[in-house]
Order: sequence, then C-alpha cells, then structure tokens
Amino acid sequence: MNDAVYVHHPDSLKYIFHQGHPFDQRRLVLTMELLQQTGALPASSILTPDQPLDEHLLQQIHIPGYIEAVKQLSVSSPSAEALQNAAQYGLDHGDNPYFPGMHESAAAIAAGSVYAADLVMSGQYRHALHMGGGLHHAMPQKSAGFCVYNDAALAITHLRQQYGARVLYIDTDVHHGDGVEMCFYTDPHVFTYSIHETGKYLFPGTGLVEERGAGEGFGFTLNVPVEPYTEDASWLECFEATLSQVMERAKPDIIISQHGCDAHALDPLSHIHCSMEIYRQMPRMIHEAAHTWCEGRWVALGGGGYDIWRVVPRAWSLVWLEMSNHPLLEQIAREPLLSLPDSWLKQWQGESPVELPTTWMDDVQRWQEMPRREEITRQNRYISELAASYLR
Repeated sequence: MNDAVYVHHPDSLKYIFHQGHPFDQRRLVLTMELLQQTGALPASSILTPDQPLDEHLLQQIHIPGYIEAVKQLSVSSPSAEALQNAAQYGLDHGDNPYFPGMHESAAAIAAGSVYAADLVMSGQYRHALHMGGGLHHAMPQKSAGFCVYNDAALAITHLRQQYGARVLYIDTDVHHGDGVEMCFYTDPHVFTYSIHETGKYLFPGTGLVEERGAGEGFGFTLNVPVEPYTEDASWLECFEATLSQVMERAKPDIIISQHGCDAHALDPLSHIHCSMEIYRQMPRMIHEAAHTWCEGRWVALGGGGYDIWRVVPRAWSLVWLEMSNHPLLEQIAREPLLSLPDSWLKQWQGESPVELPTTWMDDVQRWQEMPRREEITRQNRYISELAASYLR
C-alpha cells in the first residue's frame, strides 16, 4: 500500500465568485508551489480524479431543485427565471454570488473529495489530501458560507454506501462545520466533531456544546466552541482533551478531517489568536489517531483560510508534511524559525499586497500578549470538559 497521495483537480481553480471575494483559490497554487519548491511534493504524488462527480450521489445530499438552480445559474447569461430564484437558494449577491461555470467547478471539487476517500478506503493509499475540498457550510437546499456543494458530506455518503464504513468527521475550521453536521445529525454511523470559535460572535452562529445529534444519532455529534482571542495553548488543550474520547465513541473505519486555517491571528474573518503552531500539532494528533484506531485510514480536506499569503500556504503545507512523514517536519519542530524557500518568496512577493513571512512558524515571542488570557482559558476548559463529559 502506498502511504500518501495529494489529490488536485485543475477545475477547482475555476471556483471563483468574483475578484476581491474572500474565497481566493490562488491559495491552492501558493500551497502547491511552496511544497514543490521545498522538494516535498513530487509529481508522482499528485493524482487527478479520473471520473466526474456521480449525479446520483450529488442528489443524496442536495435536493434536485437546488442542483438545477446551480446549473441554470452557471451559464454565462442565466435566464430571468433562474435569476428570480437565485436568492431562494442562497446564490444571490451576498456571500455566494453565482458565477459562470459554478456547477462544473463545484462538482470538480466534490469529485476530488470523493476520489480521495475512495483511494483510501479501497486500500490503494493509507492517506489522501485534497486541499480543494472542505466546503462544509453547503446545505441540502442552499449554498452558504462560500460553499456550493458539500464535498465532505458527499465523500462521507460515498463511504457509507460503497463500503458501509463508520466515519469520523473532524472539523478544525474556525467556523462551525454546520452543513456536514446537519447532513448526519441523526446517523449513528457518522460521528461529526467540530472545534471552532463560538457562534455568539461568528458565522454561522451554531455549534453549541449542547448540539449532540438527534434520534439514533444522539451522542454522535460533538462541538467545542471556544472563546474569541483563544491562543495556541488553550485551543490545543481543548482539542487534545476531547479528541481521544471522540475516538473511543466513534470507533471509525476512516477519518475525514477538514483543515480550514482561519483560526490564525492574521485571518481577517475571525477573532481567534492562534499561530502556525496549531496547524503543526492538530494534523499530528489526527495522524496518530488514524494509526491507532483505523489502520491509518485518513483523508484530509481544506476549507476556510482568508489570509492566502501569510497563513494558508504554510498551514496547508504542514498538513502534507505530516501526512507524508516528510523529514522537513522534524527540522521545523527543531527550528521553528526555519526559513521558507527564497525562490517561493521571490516568486510571490511582487503579487502579495502584504509582506510575506520568511519562516515556517510564527515568532510568537514578538506578538502582543492577549488580555483576559486566564479568563478565556478557564472558560474554554469548562466547555471542553463539559463536551468530554457527554462522551463518558
């Protein structure tokens, strides 16, 4: 069995709402270039999905009326009727404005996640990374939070139908993984776990610790909402304290993790104050859990991340370095301020509106200390202990 594969569908780069929209797919290119220029991503490790998204599978998650609306709004000149219905499906001029080729690019992203899940569950690879995926807010009947089709939910459904697999979904995006949670809220075969900034102040406003599933799925949903301005130590304490008990309850055949990297202090759309350290440590913990509980079967997806220059390329590269057991990761652990490749910095600095970081990790010693640290840590500890108590 091969160890790790990097899944990339070129059509995912066409998922562009409009110039200036926060969701910027250049981050996929920036990440791949960084990995390639460090010598960590050989061409032989990159695979492209060889089949289009199964329309029947798409209908297992999204209602036919919504799918048809997406298709009708994906042409260069949508009809008056299609435009009239756009708002009903969340495809108006808010977070998710329709754009030409929307269906095709969203379907390509979904196909990538399904393909990655299949490569792992079929035994061809132990791990698979698909950074184009992780569009976790899309609902059965509408788009939401920059997400048109819920590729994670589609991949999970494929795993359930094709293999009868028990799936653990781990969502580390700063925003609650509401769409995936909703799709499997009553399913005892899919455990959904999300650590995120509390919805009191942040989209989508859900993800309370009391949300635990319903019906047969009660007890198979866990949320850990943390306080604004949470820092590395408290975030990681909450994640580590709950993950081991989640594994015990879920007993998965495979893990699908979502790696939105918008809990970083530099991200413009949230209020968490973490550094690159959580993006080094969380993949390590998930990797270890996969080998302990499900013979290493692990699929990692992308997600949010809106500082595409200073945060996303480094954070997502760390996931691949962990997944592929690359020796560079040990070097970064020993030398956190190890330099990024000069060639990558020179290639992108001219295009970047901000000064690019020059090291893999952040020099947090130079960061201003957050006020209310003890109070924030105490509240987060209470929430994570409460969440963990639900699993006993």
